[in-house]
Amino acid sequence: MIRMTGSFEALLVGALCVWRVTHLFQAEDGPGQILVRLRRRAGSGFTGQLLDCFYCLSLWFAAPAAWLIGSAWTERLLLWLALSGAACLLERATRERDPFAGIVYEEKQEDAHVLR
Repeated sequence: MIRMTGSFEALLVGALCVWRVTHLFQAEDGPGQILVRLRRRAGSGFTGQLLDCFYCLSLWFAAPAAWLIGSAWTERLLLWLALSGAACLLERATRERDPFAGIVYEEKQEDAHVLR
């Protein structure tokens, strides 16, 4: 077994793994549409909402990764949040940009006393 405890490489590998698995479950179809069916079956309950939110889901996938990489409970706790945070940053850096994200339409208010 490869042991990378306490190294930058462990943090990097862990962050990439957490991002990959979280992205797989939250945004991809999977082989044979299996993940799409899983998300549909989850519905709108707790699990469905969890599978809809990358940030929430990354916390769940970061926990076992932090447990495997860390050695002390304080290190595992910090790694848990660091791995989730790194996965969130990777998701923001790699997601497709919405071309309308920065556009705000505001109607000019000429006279506030006029009823329309």
